[in-house]
Amino acid sequence: MKKVELNENSIKGILENLLKRSPESYDEQEKTVKEIIANVRANKDKAVFSYTAQFDKAEINSSNIKVTKEEIEEAYDKVDPGLLSVIKKAIINIKKFHEKQLKNSWFTSEDGIFLGQKVTPLEKVGVYVPGGRAVYPSSVLMNVIPAKVAGVPNIFMTTPCDPQGKVYPSTLVAANEAGVDCIYKVGGAQAIAALAFGTESIPKVDKIVGPGNIFVALAKKAVFGNVAIDSIAGPSEIMVLADETANPRFVAADLLSQAEHDPMASAILVTTSRSLADEVEREIDGFLKVLSRKDIIKESLDNYGYILIADTADQAFSAVNEIASEHLEIVTKDPMGDMTRVKNAGAIFLGSYSSEPLGDYFAGPNHVLPTNGTAKFFSPLSVDDFIKRSSVISYSKEALSEVYKDIVTFAESEQLTAHANSVKVRFEE
Repeated sequence: MKKVELNENSIKGILENLLKRSPESYDEQEKTVKEIIANVRANKDKAVFSYTAQFDKAEINSSNIKVTKEEIEEAYDKVDPGLLSVIKKAIINIKKFHEKQLKNSWFTSEDGIFLGQKVTPLEKVGVYVPGGRAVYPSSVLMNVIPAKVAGVPNIFMTTPCDPQGKVYPSTLVAANEAGVDCIYKVGGAQAIAALAFGTESIPKVDKIVGPGNIFVALAKKAVFGNVAIDSIAGPSEIMVLADETANPRFVAADLLSQAEHDPMASAILVTTSRSLADEVEREIDGFLKVLSRKDIIKESLDNYGYILIADTADQAFSAVNEIASEHLEIVTKDPMGDMTRVKNAGAIFLGSYSSEPLGDYFAGPNHVLPTNGTAKFFSPLSVDDFIKRSSVISYSKEALSEVYKDIVTFAESEQLTAHANSVKVRFEE
């Protein structure tokens, strides 16, 4: 990890380095993705099957692209009962949290004026689940459960299969427990294209959610407009804001929890304590000798790992809000009070015993979070992502007669005479 003294220039340099990980920085891959999307859009199943053979080495066709009931039952036999029990507990917590986000339609009526907002769930949602470096049943739960709570009637999932045409058992079990309606064995940009435009086997959806590699992220970016998406997510990030009271072993462990995701993941410590910075550095060196994904962790820390030394708390909070990390842990004397100074973060974890993986798996809040500084204007995935709102307007003749001249004045000021006329015609002599 790079140890850096905090100042305006050092923050600017860090931000520039972190933004290199953005999907905006991959022109060569973007060209490949556009070719895949065009092929799938034109040739549908034929293109999907061809790419699956090329990238996943699996012979998939119209008869086996859809996961069967028997395959799901087989998956249950392969999943450890202890893991299944944890998945069920996590579902309860995630569902409870997201039920608090539910919004109802509302209407008001007064003096011949009826106004309101009609809330309707999306009809069809596609959930992408990766299957590359690691298995992510937690990602299934976090993307599917808010959609179920919102009332989405059709949830379709795509995920890569192995060369034998099998999907990870824990992924299938999580999908079945969460309530996915149909699972298709296809991954990568071709899966995103199939969901966006439809094929003979895979239906077109209204919205695509879920994480993936750079090809998936670029594909979501490319199809946006033809279909809605949740976000264009970058690699994972964690920032720990800690003072001299923090346990350096805990802090080091938490930083590494995200660095193991990907060589492009970012782990940053911000502290006013030089002694804590040194101790955390020593603990990281110790953990690297024993953790299984140490090569990935080391590459991540070498490229995007920082220990930022601040002279003052104000300087530390300025860095926190400027970097706007996906995950922010506050491990200080007064984490609750310090939280009030945070403006930009995807998810905030307070205190020594609120380690980031608690949010990844179990607590209930969604772990699909804004990355690459987008926490300045984006929010975590929620029930709101799976509904749409329609405004409702009704005026009686008497109510309109009170205001129609105002509307005519407004329309004529914009030289939209047909607008004005559509109101005036109702009050002709």
